[in-house]
Amino acid sequence: MSATVVENPPSPSTVSKGLEGVVAAHTRLSDVRGDIGQLIYCGYDINELAGKVSYEEVVHLLLHNHLPSATELAQFKQVLAGYRELPQGVVDLVTRFPKNCPPMHALRTGVSSLGCYDTTADDDTMDAQRRKALRLIAQVPVLTAYFHRARQGLPLVAPDPELGEAANFLWMVNGVRPSVEMTNTMDVCYVLHADHGMNASTFSARVTIATLSDMYSAITTAIGTLKGPLHGGANEGVIKMLREIGSVDKVDAFIDGELANKRKIMGIGHRVYKVLDPRAPHLKRMAQLLSAQLGDPRWIQMSERIAELMLQKKGLHANVDFYSATVYFSLGLPTDLFTPVFAIARTAGWTAHVLEQLADNRLIRPQSVYTGPVGLKWVPVDQR
Repeated sequence: MSATVVENPPSPSTVSKGLEGVVAAHTRLSDVRGDIGQLIYCGYDINELAGKVSYEEVVHLLLHNHLPSATELAQFKQVLAGYRELPQGVVDLVTRFPKNCPPMHALRTGVSSLGCYDTTADDDTMDAQRRKALRLIAQVPVLTAYFHRARQGLPLVAPDPELGEAANFLWMVNGVRPSVEMTNTMDVCYVLHADHGMNASTFSARVTIATLSDMYSAITTAIGTLKGPLHGGANEGVIKMLREIGSVDKVDAFIDGELANKRKIMGIGHRVYKVLDPRAPHLKRMAQLLSAQLGDPRWIQMSERIAELMLQKKGLHANVDFYSATVYFSLGLPTDLFTPVFAIARTAGWTAHVLEQLADNRLIRPQSVYTGPVGLKWVPVDQR
């Protein structure tokens, strides 16, 4: 059987592998300026927000395009707290998953199941879409906490409407009221992860909703995309690497070995940022503070040495995952909850992008360049 191979196939446009440099949408939500290491949320540099505003204020900013007044913030917190309760069927589902089920699998399936219990899941009015967005922002952390408690055989901890989003999640996970320091740390992490331009999971959510699917399908898509180790799963890889190294005196040999074998160093470098990731310094400071408080500096010491070596040897900076891993670990969160925490924060950005896509929608349908054979002829099965 012979075939003609198209050596120089016609192309309708320039091919960009991975869509690098391709502009897919206009957005008012966030801008990643990789050449100068700047991240902007709705006009605000991330350094104007991190440590100064709460996560709820950032959610309001993304959804309403302005920071809330004190009255608006109080009302907004009340609305989010009111949406935390899960349908009993969803609770039964996520608490019966196998105990060895990866949390991102549980979260992805739990979010999908929420659509089965929402009678407005296919209501495409913008008011209904906004309500679903708020409901998901409130319920994703509850799903995560319930699964985590259940897999440990511990009783579920009901959400506390008096607590903000960061404090409530820590309360539901640990069953203990978090300290002010823990709450503030988690809140800043949420702020730093709330949105980040046209990243892979955000793009996948916009592709899904552009078909006029539904909010739950779009966020389920985003969670599945975030799960990958080249996206949100990188922070788990950082802690695994630090544990493998063990102590700061072993860092140099480890890095030399990894580079010699052309293996990727998790948490180092970024697809867009060509200079320092502006979120990294905030997380580095929190990691240093937590390490000092806990009296176990080896995690931050190893991290700082790795970052120093990678900048020297490869000209690459640490990214947001590099230090967030140490922060989450220091807060006592198990490694496999790091990426779900990322998802909790990013649900704000995902839902805001879904709403933005719907407001001026066009089906996202790129083309491809065919490189396979042509001219093949059918042959009966007994002659092949």
